[in-house]
Amino acid sequence: MKTGFKSSLSLPFAAALLLAGPGLAQAAEEKPGAGVTVKLARATWDTGWFPAEVYKQMLEELGYEIRRVATLDNPAFYQSVGQGDMDLWVNGWFPLHNTYEEAFQKGGEKVGYVAKGGALQGYLVDKETANELNITSLEDFKRDEVKKRFDHDEDGKAEMVACPPGWGCEVTISYHLEAYGLKDHVEPIKASYSASMADALGRYKNGQSVFFYTWTPNWTVGLMRPGEDVVWITVNETKLPPEQEQFADATTVKGLEGCVKDPCNLGWPANDIRPVANTEFLNENPAVRRLLEVASIPIGDIYEQNAKMQQDGEDSKTDIQRHASEWIEENRNRVDRWLRSARRAAES
Repeated sequence: MKTGFKSSLSLPFAAALLLAGPGLAQAAEEKPGAGVTVKLARATWDTGWFPAEVYKQMLEELGYEIRRVATLDNPAFYQSVGQGDMDLWVNGWFPLHNTYEEAFQKGGEKVGYVAKGGALQGYLVDKETANELNITSLEDFKRDEVKKRFDHDEDGKAEMVACPPGWGCEVTISYHLEAYGLKDHVEPIKASYSASMADALGRYKNGQSVFFYTWTPNWTVGLMRPGEDVVWITVNETKLPPEQEQFADATTVKGLEGCVKDPCNLGWPANDIRPVANTEFLNENPAVRRLLEVASIPIGDIYEQNAKMQQDGEDSKTDIQRHASEWIEENRNRVDRWLRSARRAAES
């Protein structure tokens, strides 16, 4: 069932506006989403909750009602947005999520950018161990002395904090382990990412070696800083899943702080963080489409909020709502421009 509505006003409602005078008409122009409930989702990774809340509050300023925000895994969201059971989220990562395009492309679409480029991914190890054992690439984890150092459960494999099932990164990590011949050498930890990284941070603080996957923006590189505490390691050759092969030239980054080599081949292409929405909902709500097209959040601002969640313990629902409200007020001039643009789109 669709919750959007056609942008053209019904005749009775239009007549009511004329009879009520300019006050009600102006209110309708300021709140083009009045009477429309948006089925908004957010990702299961908590670093995406702040952007989701910022966009939620902007939609509410346009008059849209959001009764609850559903927290969904990638497969569930992309299937539901394609079918119209969900309207949108702003947590798409592309090309990482290209594998899900078939699930949503008939009824959904990517629109706008929360953050264009600069969302990096890769593998890191603690700097002390990397220097001691001369670890520079994933290939080094085939060496017995390297595997032993990271084998905390003594099963003969190096343990690496990876991604839970249902995340796009879990698919790529599994592909990497197969493509680079590491399945017999590296054990991916697929439990809750935040819990697994908290455990890794504890081991690091106790002087133990750590090996993990991460992305930016993320609190992990705030508490274990590349170049100081940990280092990005490389791949000797780019190997990507078929749906990402066209981005093979985008896996190498020049001047990346904390990488063992420059240029640094992370093995992962830089990503765009993008909204994905149901096409019929967007067509019925041009103000939403326009807001998604023009709005964005700097990567650095997302990183700063993520650090508050992890370093300062400000991770409650109320905290995240406050962080979003504060960001909107600090960027009020930009936000108002976006909202005006969305309102004009609803009028046309």
